[in-house]
Amino acid sequence: MQFLAISKRRTDAFPPEAFTPELLEAEAQRVRELYAQGSLRSIWRRQDAPGAVILFEASNEDEVRSLLSTLPLAQRNMLEVVLVTQLLPYPGLGPR
Repeated sequence: MQFLAISKRRTDAFPPEAFTPELLEAEAQRVRELYAQGSLRSIWRRQDAPGAVILFEASNEDEVRSLLSTLPLAQRNMLEVVLVTQLLPYPGLGPR
């Protein structure tokens, strides 16, 4: 099943200098690992706020939340998960 996760950095609780290059590189490395294992399918940066939109392949929402919890920003409580939702096929593209 595919899931969409929307997150944002907790810039309200952490100053910009807390998001160090080393921490952001560790975050990017974990994203690459999740991509390589096939759990993370796509990722985009948000334009409206610092954060990401991620397309996951997972069995259920709990698995997605577990994967998100492995991100270094999430482990430091510097990431807010705004939404996790399962994506369903669009019926308008199916046979008539």
